[in-house]
Formats: sequence, structure tokens, C-alpha cells
Amino acid sequence: MYKYHFRPEYGSEKLLIEIFNGLEKKEFLSDFLDAIKILKPKVVDFEDLWINDEILINVNSEMGEFILSKDTWGFVFLTSENNQECLFQINSILEIAENFEKVEIDFEDYKLK
Repeated sequence: MYKYHFRPEYGSEKLLIEIFNGLEKKEFLSDFLDAIKILKPKVVDFEDLWINDEILINVNSEMGEFILSKDTWGFVFLTSENNQECLFQINSILEIAENFEKVEIDFEDYKLK
């Protein structure tokens, strides 16, 4: 089971999806793309940011573009610079997907103090 938060970026109004459990599975990317297949996602390219220990996967979908960022610390972040509606749609899909569980958080925890 993959677990995720739909939360704000730190100190921002923009939202992201943070997936934090189950990522050790080799099937994660195919499981994720299968879960959102209704959006017809297509991987555009991969960028290996070795200096940051991070891989960026650029994805196009019927709802627009988003970036899947996977790091070596066991986290995946889904972001979309100019298309928050895409993330809302992905969240709605993951909420009912059998392999994903949404873990609620307090948005106040992500505000800069």
C-alpha cells in the first residue's frame, strides 16, 4: 500500500502530493501510472539530478503537465508549477485507488513561522 499526503509546499499556497510509503517497490511508477490511467499519462522524459540524489520525471496527461520527483530518501513528490487542477484531479483518483491511502495532515504544519 502506498501512502500519501495532499499538502501545501512549505511556506506556500501551492499544493503537492507527497508519497512516502511503499516506494521501495520496483513497480511504483507502473502502479502509479496505472492508478491514474484515466488521465492518459505519458512520460515525456527523465532527468537524473545526481547532485541532488533525485530523478525528475516529466509527465503529460489530459489534465496537463506535472513532475514526479523521486529522491533517495524514500519520497516522491508530484508538483505542477502552473496547473494545480491537475494535482486536485490526481488526488481525487488516488483517494479511490486500491493501492493508495491518503493520510490527512494539518495544513498549518506547513506554514513558515
